[in-house]
Amino acid sequence: MLAHYATSMQLDPALLDILVCPQCRAALFVDSDAEELVCNSCQLAYPVRGNVPVMLVDQARDLSAGS
Repeated sequence: MLAHYATSMQLDPALLDILVCPQCRAALFVDSDAEELVCNSCQLAYPVRGNVPVMLVDQARDLSAGS
């Protein structure tokens, strides 16, 4: 389950409840400031574009790289 729901992004709470990291299947949390869904387990941040989560590993930002 996600840590909290986005306020600036208009994402359906029911959708957020079922989304998991596609790489490791861990729970995600919402970073509404960066407009991303973040996995702490594998350190990937998935962008949300036009209120649609882009759940593709090759589109995720690697947080462990310090970017």
